[in-house]
Amino acid sequence: MGKRTGSTLALILVAAFIHASWNFLAKRAGGGAAFVWLFAALSAVFYLPVAIGVCLWQRPHVGGIEALFLAGSAVLHLFYFLLLQRGYAHGDLSVVYPVARGSGPMLATAAAVAVLGERPTVPALIGAALVIAGVFVISGGLQGLRRGRAGRSVGFGLATGVLIAGYTVWDKVSVSTLLLPPILVDYGSNLGRTVLLTPYALKHRDEVRSLWHRCRREAVWVALLTPLSYILVLTAMVFTPVSYVAPAREVSVLIAVAMGAGLLSEGQAGRRMPAAGLIVIGIVLLAQN
Repeated sequence: MGKRTGSTLALILVAAFIHASWNFLAKRAGGGAAFVWLFAALSAVFYLPVAIGVCLWQRPHVGGIEALFLAGSAVLHLFYFLLLQRGYAHGDLSVVYPVARGSGPMLATAAAVAVLGERPTVPALIGAALVIAGVFVISGGLQGLRRGRAGRSVGFGLATGVLIAGYTVWDKVSVSTLLLPPILVDYGSNLGRTVLLTPYALKHRDEVRSLWHRCRREAVWVALLTPLSYILVLTAMVFTPVSYVAPAREVSVLIAVAMGAGLLSEGQAGRRMPAAGLIVIGIVLLAQN
């Protein structure tokens, strides 16, 4: 049991590192919609054998309602990635990423209370307060929020968090109620984004070509790592309760802040790392709701 738990924890930590890494690469590429199309198309090609294998093995039923949810997931993830790239173009990785990852669970909890009538637990309320405090500190307080870059970073992070909450609830219905394989949902999202953005890519083919020559390495790695981090978390959930997996994977917040402050020279690590720690603790408590 101890050996299996240790292996699972290692798997989760690897997934967290991968998740922070592809966000770092996406920030460094700074390609907007063209970059989103590029790595979505590459993911659709790279993971096609996996998707076919899952369909042949599990033989999921895909009727009208299932197709609707697959399409809806593609649309939600499309807006998520577009907004994330826009946030990285105007703000720091070490602000946008932790704000987005922290506000998503907080908003999902708020939606569950408002829409589904759930009662938040005391730990969840404390967690929400810690996330808010972490966001406040990481932005530099009221003075920081009034500044253009910090305020925009927080704004894009919060907006991205709304979409994270949205696709989390939507995809949960897909996998838990409609019983669609999670890997198929993820692949359908990649394929859907590719189709939806293809008219843009054709119209801006010179931009796509230039981006490919300039950021080919980033596009390939993001295309490989984005689904892989999700698959590793799913694998960990086979052996370990979700209540252990979900909080442990949020160590990616600390990794992303360290990457932004160090590798991208965004600075302010002395304030942003402790603030990211508050957000991580808040997410862990929200997971207990």
